[in-house]
Amino acid sequence: MSASGSVGSRQVQDGYVPGMEPRIVSADPRAEEFTDERCHILEWWNDPSDDQASIARARVEPGVTTALHRVSVIERYLILEGEGLVRVGDHAPTTVRSGDVVVIPAGVVQQITNVGESDLVFACVCTPRFRPECYESLEGSSES
Repeated sequence: MSASGSVGSRQVQDGYVPGMEPRIVSADPRAEEFTDERCHILEWWNDPSDDQASIARARVEPGVTTALHRVSVIERYLILEGEGLVRVGDHAPTTVRSGDVVVIPAGVVQQITNVGESDLVFACVCTPRFRPECYESLEGSSES
């Protein structure tokens, strides 16, 4: 952006967001957590200094289907490894593989099944940044 404007609660001047400094962040693989969603999550970037986005790595074991859920942020899955069957909103379940991007608008029902023989690994990019209160489980609901 070449003009001044507002990003969230921050003032932007020629693309610069005060408080946002260049840096390299390395995730610690030991920080990966198994979630109630039935997948392993490693937060690559989810920092209060950057309300605009978060990035996590999700890992789903072979044969596992994640919990049916929705989030109140826009989410994108970038499939890195493996093969999955993704359900997004009213779309027919679709096979996804390395290099595919799944775009999930805020509030849309989602679920993914690992249909391969190895782990299904994908990056989750959320805008704005994901927070736990953004997540809503739909397990056992009428939408499942």
